[in-house]
Amino acid sequence: MRIAQLANFVGPSSGGMKTALRALGTGYVRSGAARLLVVPGHRDRRYETEAGTVVQLRGPRVGGGYRVIVEPRRVVEVLQEFAPTSLEVSDKSTMLPVAAWARQHGVPALLLSHERLDAMLGLRTGWPFSFGASTATLNRALVRRFDGVVVTSRFAAAEFDAPARAAGTPVHRVPLGVDLDTFRPPATPGGEGPGEPVRLVHAGRLSREKSPDLAVATALALHRRGVPVLLDVYGDGPWRRRLEAMAAGAPVTFHGHLAGRGALSRALAAADVALSVCPGETFGLAVLEALASGTPVVTAAEGGARELVDGASGAWAPADPVLLGDAVLRVLDRPVAARRRAARRRAEQFSWSRSVLSMLDLHAGLAGVAPSRTA
Repeated sequence: MRIAQLANFVGPSSGGMKTALRALGTGYVRSGAARLLVVPGHRDRRYETEAGTVVQLRGPRVGGGYRVIVEPRRVVEVLQEFAPTSLEVSDKSTMLPVAAWARQHGVPALLLSHERLDAMLGLRTGWPFSFGASTATLNRALVRRFDGVVVTSRFAAAEFDAPARAAGTPVHRVPLGVDLDTFRPPATPGGEGPGEPVRLVHAGRLSREKSPDLAVATALALHRRGVPVLLDVYGDGPWRRRLEAMAAGAPVTFHGHLAGRGALSRALAAADVALSVCPGETFGLAVLEALASGTPVVTAAEGGARELVDGASGAWAPADPVLLGDAVLRVLDRPVAARRRAARRRAEQFSWSRSVLSMLDLHAGLAGVAPSRTA
């Protein structure tokens, strides 16, 4: 197989997408497939990696530090040279001309949907109920341009249910994975002792659409109730100053960006509970990274991240600080060793090898070849 992946609107909030593309691409190459990744960048560049060939096409900066390819014909030129047997597109707008080219030239194409449009737009603007009609119109157009849609959760699938059924386009649910070697519990896990504060952690980009304010507000709600807590926040973004002002005088520490995934795993493992409470996440790699590090997770009852947590590995509640604080206390009522073991066991159900094999099966079906059973 010759699999081409295309991602546009790459920027500071694209960490999860970049992780997924890298893990999937590495798995494709290890299975014996040829893999090409096309992304925007500050200049034209082509280079080889263990995950195959990467072609970076120059694209201007747009809002929020993102870059975008504005000349789809240049993508088509790269694809024509590579001659893919199937195409995987992680973009719902600017690359539709490329999907049209693929349809005209008999190249089957999958849409890999990383965000649910109505939820994403609602979180970014603060107007959660304003985008239903417009996103429904776009989704009807999308399902007619692609041979299949890949989503990562039932929450993400919901926006495609009606239009995909009407168009006869299959929707495939393929959960993503986590690096179980890098994110792992420490050899000698700790736990809160008598009189020690409860250590909470939040890791992610500090921007409106990621709802970091809800994580901070949850810690503040517990603090005001007299629960001794410490919240460590890892990550940076445009909302950092707002959050620092919100948490002034409270036991909340903002560490900024943490270099190195191993260091992030150690930071996650040092906490008693991780807060990953964004109600609009379609999946939530941060949830899996905390679970893999042996730390139970409290998440919002809404959104795809909720589907990653079971009754032993964490808890959930509506997106309200007081109710999420109650969920934290429910987790803390469980024995330390048991809840840490349960967190790791839950993460082990989401290996990247399983995700890669599922995607390879889809690409093989589109290309009309026998599926690979190694990744």
